[in-house]
Amino acid sequence: MSRAALLLCQVLVAVVVLALWQVFTTVPLFGRILLPPFFFSNPIDVFSQIINWFASGVIWKHLAITLWESILAFVIGSALGILVGFWFARQPRVAAVFDPYVKMTNALPRVVLAPIFALWFGLGIWSKVALGVTLVFFIVFFNVYQGVKEVSTTVLDNGRMLGMSERQLMRHVYWPSALSWMFSSLHTSVGFAVVGAVVGEYLGAAAGLGYLIQQAEGVFDVAGVFAGMFVLSAFVILIDMAVTVVERRLLVWRPAAAREA
Repeated sequence: MSRAALLLCQVLVAVVVLALWQVFTTVPLFGRILLPPFFFSNPIDVFSQIINWFASGVIWKHLAITLWESILAFVIGSALGILVGFWFARQPRVAAVFDPYVKMTNALPRVVLAPIFALWFGLGIWSKVALGVTLVFFIVFFNVYQGVKEVSTTVLDNGRMLGMSERQLMRHVYWPSALSWMFSSLHTSVGFAVVGAVVGEYLGAAAGLGYLIQQAEGVFDVAGVFAGMFVLSAFVILIDMAVTVVERRLLVWRPAAAREA
């Protein structure tokens, strides 16, 4: 399927879903409205709210704060996950010692940590960044760790036979092997970085999209809640597209079919 055809199919899915949402919340079917507008709002009201936010400028401050928190959480969590993942994969004894503690920490529900981070770092951006880092780190860590462990022994043996040093093996064998796994995790981590920022704002903040959604929910403004969710989704897609651009630049050695998969 060509990119144009794929894009058309994706747009059609969105159009159909929005059209059904509009019909079910505004047009009586079988004698009643299937989705009461008070609980589900409708696309026209939601997008009107989004337009009003941008036209009045009220959303820019909240959006900038949430995006800054998300980017910091994404960058810090990814960097730590890559570094620790490589270290553990190259140091089996270290990995064996810390394995139960890593699994135990990963099993902790992150929402429980949000109030603790707020106590440690205050209600500013760093408590939200810390929460986002805990979500991003483990996704990247486990993928990088597995990517390095999955290096072909044949390729390693050939490299050593050719006299490659450990530094050269790291650059030309381990790193390329881990890249595919790493970028797979980064695409997932984008959404989790935003989730960490928004959940932190939702639990305690004076600004940000999470705060805006929480305020709308407090007055039963369903259109405002959905509007905040749509804005978040749009910017997650934009950040993910940026990650895809970097991925294609770094993984030029892969076959075209593998890059498009």
